[in-house]
Amino acid sequence: MTSVPVIPEPYTHVLAEFESLDPLLSALRLDSSRLKCTSIAVSRKWLALGSSGGGLNLIQKEGWKHRLFLSHREGAISQVACCPHDDDYVAVATSQGVVVVWELNQERRGKPERIYVSSEHKGRRVTALCWDTAVLRVFVGDHMGKVSAIKLNTSKQAKAAATFVMFPVQTITTVDSCVVQLDYLDGRLLISSLTRSFLCDTEREKFWKIGNKERDGEYGACFFPGRCSTGQQPLIYCARPGSRMWEVNFDGEVISTHQFKKLLSSPPLPVITVRSEPQYDHTVGSSQSLSFPKLLHLSEHCVSTWTERGIYIFIPQSVQVLLWSEVKDIQDVAVCKNELFCLHPSGKISHLSLVSVERCVERLLRRGLWNLAARTCCLFQNSIIAGRGRKSLTVDKLEHLKSQLDLTTNSDLISQLEELILKFEPLDSDCSSRRSSISSHESFSILDSGIYRVISSRRGSQSDEDSCSLHSQTLSEDERLREFTSQQEEDQPDQCCGSHGSEDNVSHVPVTFETDRNETFLPFGIPLSFRSPSPLVSLQAVKESVSSFVRKTTEKIGTLHTSPDLKVRQEPRGNEQPCEEDVSSVTCPKEEDTEEKKEVASQPPEEDKLQELKIATAEAMTKLQDPLVLFEPKSLRMVLQEWLPQLEKTFATQDFSDVSDTGSSSMTSNEDVVLFEESKNGILDEDNEKEKGDSLGNEETFAQMACESANSLREPLDDLFRVCSPCSIADGLRKDLAELTTLCLELNVLNSETKSTNGHMDNTLQLCSPEILACQFLKKYFFLLDLKRAKESIKLSYTNTPCVWDTFIEGLKEMASSSPTYLEMEEGDLPTRLKFVDDSVPFDSPLLIAYATRLYEKFGESALRSLIKFYPSISPSDVMQLCHQHPARFLAYLDSLVKSRPEDQRPSFLESLLQRESVRLDWLLLAVSHDAPPSTSTMDEEGNPRPHSHLFSWGYHQLILHLIKLPADFTTKEKMTDICRSHGFWPGYLTLCLELERRREAFANIVCLNDMSLMEGDNGWVPETAEEWKLLLHLVQNKNTKPVPQKAANGSFSDGPSPVNVENVALLLAKAMGPDRAWSLLQECGLTLELSERFTRTCDILRIAEKRQRALIQSMLEKCDRFLWSQQA
Repeated sequence: MTSVPVIPEPYTHVLAEFESLDPLLSALRLDSSRLKCTSIAVSRKWLALGSSGGGLNLIQKEGWKHRLFLSHREGAISQVACCPHDDDYVAVATSQGVVVVWELNQERRGKPERIYVSSEHKGRRVTALCWDTAVLRVFVGDHMGKVSAIKLNTSKQAKAAATFVMFPVQTITTVDSCVVQLDYLDGRLLISSLTRSFLCDTEREKFWKIGNKERDGEYGACFFPGRCSTGQQPLIYCARPGSRMWEVNFDGEVISTHQFKKLLSSPPLPVITVRSEPQYDHTVGSSQSLSFPKLLHLSEHCVSTWTERGIYIFIPQSVQVLLWSEVKDIQDVAVCKNELFCLHPSGKISHLSLVSVERCVERLLRRGLWNLAARTCCLFQNSIIAGRGRKSLTVDKLEHLKSQLDLTTNSDLISQLEELILKFEPLDSDCSSRRSSISSHESFSILDSGIYRVISSRRGSQSDEDSCSLHSQTLSEDERLREFTSQQEEDQPDQCCGSHGSEDNVSHVPVTFETDRNETFLPFGIPLSFRSPSPLVSLQAVKESVSSFVRKTTEKIGTLHTSPDLKVRQEPRGNEQPCEEDVSSVTCPKEEDTEEKKEVASQPPEEDKLQELKIATAEAMTKLQDPLVLFEPKSLRMVLQEWLPQLEKTFATQDFSDVSDTGSSSMTSNEDVVLFEESKNGILDEDNEKEKGDSLGNEETFAQMACESANSLREPLDDLFRVCSPCSIADGLRKDLAELTTLCLELNVLNSETKSTNGHMDNTLQLCSPEILACQFLKKYFFLLDLKRAKESIKLSYTNTPCVWDTFIEGLKEMASSSPTYLEMEEGDLPTRLKFVDDSVPFDSPLLIAYATRLYEKFGESALRSLIKFYPSISPSDVMQLCHQHPARFLAYLDSLVKSRPEDQRPSFLESLLQRESVRLDWLLLAVSHDAPPSTSTMDEEGNPRPHSHLFSWGYHQLILHLIKLPADFTTKEKMTDICRSHGFWPGYLTLCLELERRREAFANIVCLNDMSLMEGDNGWVPETAEEWKLLLHLVQNKNTKPVPQKAANGSFSDGPSPVNVENVALLLAKAMGPDRAWSLLQECGLTLELSERFTRTCDILRIAEKRQRALIQSMLEKCDRFLWSQQA
């Protein structure tokens, strides 16, 4: 396979087609020769496609779901325009010149309606449609040069008005030739014709011609909005012959002419698409003299246009060509933000996105398009190296990309990637932003042991091993530390990082390292502004800062990662002097000697530390191969109990990198015991002080004290997560550790029995509640867990203890905090952040729930409703845990999620969400408890339904009915019936009574509800036997003997449905069984005296109808008989 050519110029952006719309057009039947797409428009929400058959298809851009189809008998759709400030309105022009404006009524869930039909341009060809940017007004231009305005009065406005007013069409102007393009901004209408451009002030009705020179042909013009923050006025750009543009101010005066003819001589950039491999021709072509038929404002600083040859994107203010690409046969283009939708004469549609090169590669990687992503990297390697690609496109990602390529078929591509990786600087954005402050002062090299050796070059080429050079550099090192401190204060002006008093008293100031979350804002992790009393300590501080910096930015070097448990040290109390070891970072060895050979010797190999864990893990995995162990929970727990102490022993040492003094063997035994004793002493001191000053005298149980002691002794460690491995672990071992650690969490094997130094059993942790043990387990071994399984286990085992879920989410946040995406989410509104997460976070990433939690904390219920786009990665059970303090918000999410599916698919979709019957009951109980009418309005003092109370509005009526109608066992149905009855949801209660054959209860409640419509129609509850009719008549008769209230809960009886009384039930009986049988049954019940003449007349009419029906049937049978005899003859 030939190598990929490299584009020499560092282009920053590219056009990419990430998804094809061909399946959508095929589903809409718009890919045939008889029916095809003829017009296109796009807005924030909709993609509107007009067809040759007169239909308008509205597709929701989120998920590409077909929502509406609007038909027109006035001919094919020639122009479409979506309202930019209200997605509920769309304007359509047909081939007959009729303009129709639709109100979609999406907010009210109503049917779309035509709110205006204009025949002002009938018989002409409408060539341009444009919406006002502030009010509901549409501008229309045709091929004869006429421009009109349609002002709308919608049904929303008509609610407050006494009558519906239809405003007449206003003729704006008539220009000298065909209208090519219309654009509107801030009260100004821009009209571009075949000869010139015009500017119209629609409020003051003033017109200006733009420029003096005319032209001949289709040339577009558009507004270029100004920026409010800089006070920049909007501009106008008008296309001119010969690849030129006029730059015009907002008053219509030409400021300058921009020439792009020579700039367009560069070769075209390829469009990145899965349809074909990107190709680039280095041959420089001749200058292009083009005419731009339309100009469209794209993104923030760009203007796009097209010709029969391709798409061109300019930065007109700086007179630059951002790019141009060959896209053949374009009929029309619609743009929205950075998206371009190209309509071709064949009816096909291309969906292109203008993105940066690094963002393009990232999106290809998320879609698993490895070959195309590799070719794009090689093609634009100059752009990636010279641009901002290092911030998001790391060496790890490139190495992963290389590993996904097939060596046999992509050998040349792999070699090119390897060359790119060698040129690529393996440092992220935190490094690149501050690299200049280090490079001028010192450099560093990486030893085999992982130690970073700092070589200062400020005062010449002296070695750091020379004591004289160290003393000579004292001043320079202090200056450099002050420079770091000043930069730290600029980054975080509100954060106090230490004492700002006398710099000479540094040895008396305790140094406390901040957590990872705070360290990301500190340059090189130096938390205090201090001046070193000696050059050796000063150089030591620089080495510590560099090692902390590399630990956060280089994930490949596992030996530089440290246990997060030891990042926070306890400060000395009183006048106690801090140990000198506290000043040094745990990731960098202490310099007891300046020779680095001794430093290398002080680090034993990590394999020896993990050897015992490897043996124990292999033994445990071997036991799990036995089905008698694997499928027996008790045996499985015993295996995990035997293995867990080895895990705790391996990862419980205070300094895994062996930073401690090698001469002291007692320091490597068990650091947890030391921390336990220190914390216990601190707890006792605090308790003694509390007993002296506290006069309340409350006593606590032993279990509570033990639990609090366990929490206190872990306090320095519990606030931090081990989200990164403290050492390098082989892939095979890591996989086995993840399996066993996750099994421990799933089976609640969370701690082992530990012995103190005096040999007695330490049962403090055993007395803690399971949720506290789970939280501690998560924090200690978060870096080993299978996050997806851990999440499901927490949801199943700790449903009623949200603290475990909160701890898990905090761990995910801590893991995600090192990502640039997590930090960049601090700004923007909800749609912006959602799109950012959708573009930056893989759909199956476990960290997605952490980003969702941040959105929920910031935006509340509106963020929850937006999370439906991330289903099934974020499931309803995740959201239920997320908003466990506000169940009503979960209901809003669930209701939106179910309604996002088509009507016929909602029951099956909801059934797929219900994994357990208890969940169904929980959701039903939530739905009938929130946004519901008060129980006093639906039930009386005896618990019976109040009249007409089934007509009340319930916020989640449809969701409740879906839950009720789903298949379930008899016990669950009975429980659901009790829930509906106790909360007064009578429609659901009656439906369940019908399923459970509790017809007597159902008829009793219908009589109480006093609504005959419940027994009429196709879904009515009509008695099936004579016994049921007698029961119903008896219930009605008993109700009539009771005093009837004059007014129902929702108004007077005269305003409500037909009441349930003897006469109405008798009429229903006569219709169902016939008048004669009905009369005999009423006589048997003794109710004939309560009937009026209306019943008698109705019975007579029914008898006549029956007689005529029998005669008609007899006549038809006789005719059939004669016909059959005639056929035999």
